[in-house]
Amino acid sequence: MRSAKFHGRYEDQDRSCEAPGCLEAGEFRAPGNRGHGFDGPGDWRWFCLEHVREFNAGYDFFEGMSAEEILSAQSPVSGWQTESRAFKPTAGVDGMPRWADFDDPLDAIGARAGDIKRAAQGRQSAQFSRFTPMEREALNVMGLTPKDDRAKLRRRYSELVRRYHPDRNGGDRKHEGRLQKVVEAYQLLRTSNGFA
Repeated sequence: MRSAKFHGRYEDQDRSCEAPGCLEAGEFRAPGNRGHGFDGPGDWRWFCLEHVREFNAGYDFFEGMSAEEILSAQSPVSGWQTESRAFKPTAGVDGMPRWADFDDPLDAIGARAGDIKRAAQGRQSAQFSRFTPMEREALNVMGLTPKDDRAKLRRRYSELVRRYHPDRNGGDRKHEGRLQKVVEAYQLLRTSNGFA
């Protein structure tokens, strides 16, 4: 039993044929002015069966290409010239431990996690090195990071003073020690050379 449908037919789309003077439904697509590329699929032109057959009979994929470009496009290895990450000699590992270097897969995972942790600590220690040990402690008291600037320091100080001040807590003085630490940390950090 043969199917009555044509391959590539897009029915029920309510498009009309783009051929001049044709009133048939545009159920078959053909390449438009812009081809497929990095920005996604190209444009399509829509024709009826008769006009898409005419279009296909005159369509030239290689139109506008030089002889070298045509030869390259017809090559059996066309598209395989670039080396994908997984098939590089280093298998995309870039100096990280490989599975084959370990007897137990969990050891490989642990080694990779250790490399990531050491790299993060190295970046963090480089950022913290701009501050003296006392200033680093003050940053912890304020809940700030080395990436923060003076404006963030002022906003955070204002927020913490409002939170811990006895006038904001109904006269309760249980946060007075914390408030004193915040004030001392702010006094130290506001003159610090560690902030950019």
